[in-house]
Amino acid sequence: MPIPVRKSDPGRGTAGPSDTALVVAARAGEAWAHEALFRRYAPMANGMAFRLMGRDADVDDLVQDAFAVAFGRLDSLDDPQAFAAWLGSIVVRTAGKVIRRRVLMEKLGLRRRGEPIDIDAIASRVCGPEVAAELRGIYERVERLPADLRIAFLLRRVEGMELEEVARATGVSLATTKRRIAAAQQAVERWVDRERP
Repeated sequence: MPIPVRKSDPGRGTAGPSDTALVVAARAGEAWAHEALFRRYAPMANGMAFRLMGRDADVDDLVQDAFAVAFGRLDSLDDPQAFAAWLGSIVVRTAGKVIRRRVLMEKLGLRRRGEPIDIDAIASRVCGPEVAAELRGIYERVERLPADLRIAFLLRRVEGMELEEVARATGVSLATTKRRIAAAQQAVERWVDRERP
């Protein structure tokens, strides 16, 4: 079941230089270009990190780390106009590392389970209370999934990415992406079936 959220592209319709011009200037060491890219894409990166991770202190650090990695590797970006998608894949991979580290620390007893994802902040006012309650239940289950399944599922169902986009963002094949999403979907459906009266 797709989760209703608005999909937006902050880079489109934005006044100012194109992403290509900003990336070229940033590669040349222009600080203003780094700042312009950050201002243009920080909301997208922050929103994606929040929906993958939930509300906590790690989200801001994750976004900062993703931009640091992106700016440090700008020379490896083949298509400067694809900066947004490329940054998104860095956010996804960074989130995966953080989630895996959290799970390990929880298993070792070195960290308590974090605050649950705030459905009201994610769904905002685009859905009614019944849908929000259903989303809350789904997110509670999704948080228990292994990081790779969780991220693929959320990118597809919450971010609304096409399968090919999910595969690129996670750095795996299309077949692996499909398997991860299907496994996550089955796990969520099993949990829902067990809780039905």
